[in-house]
Amino acid sequence: MSRIGKLPIALPKGITVKVNEKNLVTVKGPLGELHQALDPAITVEVQDTNIVVKRSTEQKRHKALHGLYRSLLHNMVVGVSTGYKIVQELVGVGYKATSTGQILELTLGYSHNIIMELPKEIKVLTTAERGKTPTIILESTDKQLIGQVAAKIRSFRKPEPYKGKGIKFAGEILRRKAGKSAAAK
Repeated sequence: MSRIGKLPIALPKGITVKVNEKNLVTVKGPLGELHQALDPAITVEVQDTNIVVKRSTEQKRHKALHGLYRSLLHNMVVGVSTGYKIVQELVGVGYKATSTGQILELTLGYSHNIIMELPKEIKVLTTAERGKTPTIILESTDKQLIGQVAAKIRSFRKPEPYKGKGIKFAGEILRRKAGKSAAAK
């Protein structure tokens, strides 16, 4: 058995799960609704306050899908009940971020500003306090989507190892290099 796949998913109050005949799982909660199509080899049973994911055979592919779909369903349940939040910091002189609605505008030291339109499922908030690094706060119910958008934002200017300038996740520890040393006489 897959160690992850065999674990039941606990359903908090206010969360409903429906599985239709085409193996499409719908999870509804106070923060929204998410859908996930499943492989035909995987079945989902809703038992009282738990979700149990089962597989039809012991093939290697089915074992892999068993753990995968259990994790995806767990992420959906957490997403519609509490949601996900990612905080990113802009480290560097003159780096800033502003947001208006679903448009994020980044000034990252290039000759032009980077304008990015975010999906409607993601809420964005930018802060710029004096003496602190500007931050971008992303909130969503979909863990996959918010992670993908955060990775895309980070890809515009990854932190460099000498001064640490770039876009980094809050709390991330960067490996720093020493740089040039004085020439020996």
